[in-house]
Amino acid sequence: MKHRKTAIVSIIGAAAIVLVGQQSQTEAPAGFTTPTLGQTIDSTRELTAIPGSQSVSNGIEEPPGDTFVLDQAQFERRHDPSTGLGPVFNATACVECHNNGVAGAASQFTEQRVGHNDANGNFVNPTITINEGANTITGRSIVNDRSICPQAQEHVPDTENIRTLRAVLNTLGDGFVESVDDKTYLSIAASQAAATNGIIHGEAIQVPILEAPGKTGVGKFGWKDQDPTILSFSGDAYLNEMGVTNRLKPKDVTSVCKVTTDPEDTPDALGMADIDHFAQFIRGTQVPPRDAVLAATPDAIAGQSLFNSAGCVMCHVASLTTDPPGTLINGGAYIVPAALGNKVFHPYGDFLLHDVGTGDGIVQAGPADTANKLRTVPLWGLHIKSRFMHDNASMTLSDAIQRHAGEAQGVIQNFNLLSVTQQQQLITFLKSL
Repeated sequence: MKHRKTAIVSIIGAAAIVLVGQQSQTEAPAGFTTPTLGQTIDSTRELTAIPGSQSVSNGIEEPPGDTFVLDQAQFERRHDPSTGLGPVFNATACVECHNNGVAGAASQFTEQRVGHNDANGNFVNPTITINEGANTITGRSIVNDRSICPQAQEHVPDTENIRTLRAVLNTLGDGFVESVDDKTYLSIAASQAAATNGIIHGEAIQVPILEAPGKTGVGKFGWKDQDPTILSFSGDAYLNEMGVTNRLKPKDVTSVCKVTTDPEDTPDALGMADIDHFAQFIRGTQVPPRDAVLAATPDAIAGQSLFNSAGCVMCHVASLTTDPPGTLINGGAYIVPAALGNKVFHPYGDFLLHDVGTGDGIVQAGPADTANKLRTVPLWGLHIKSRFMHDNASMTLSDAIQRHAGEAQGVIQNFNLLSVTQQQQLITFLKSL
């Protein structure tokens, strides 16, 4: 009898722990609260927000002396060759691409990715000749659209017959995505395979955490999940999209027309480099909100039920929960702050790689089997997007849906069996996200 009582107490205790955990979980704050700032540069060349500019974070605690507006101002700061831009680049500021009504949102911009397969079918990055054949750029699939001088301009060689466009991704709410335990993403992948007899099987790849040398984490950011953390993403993008070298990516891809010394991103008076401000800004953004009016309509409500029953929710996962505050993540390089910990959010994505028939043939951080896989598009913020899919080639949601194949073939068959009215209800739900 004594043992039975002990067992009952243990069960009650466990239930109490679960209950406490549930009580501490709250919804992540949602809102488009980062309108682009009016900016000025003072006599010391420090970038400041013009008085009256307003931007609201998710409540994240800032490093000593820092502010969320300053983080956003750095995210919006425009570069020129004297501050490290180029020699090849796509944009002069993060916000030039990540902006649609608010800073950090996805836009219509795309980047070029190319390559070819060798005789054994293995993907090979291109060799791009510049400066009238005097120099080459190698080791990456991206081909930048712009350069700081004509001699550095890149062009796609005819030999590179694998070619694709990649749409700019939303960064709003990514701090919550980063704060989800890697085991959660692995569990989602396993549950998909178990539930569908392996037909749907998201792939989670382990990629290096740049700020924690020797450590890896589940890739979550980028179309190929090539970055595991927001800081790694910031360093990677600063070099490959803007040509600004930093402590995580300290060497330019070419020195043609270069006038600065690597690394170009150095700490400011607060001890924070630009990539630290970028990461702090992204981590401080609220999650994309739904269109509350449309979401409350009968059609959207019915559409959500159809979205679930058709199987779309298998990959476009509706809800995720972050780790508790104080949890050490990113190979020990980051602690989940109170503003991001124990938060429930609704990305409608699993952040895993899938083959849904739209793969671009490019291999980046993952193994060879990821060539025709892409990260599931998180559907939050969909109602402020005008083009869809990884290449922005779909102009309507109907077209985007019908492009799905591969692992999604059965789901699309379910969608096509719906009546015209039901299909429109499901699309109305998507438009509310």
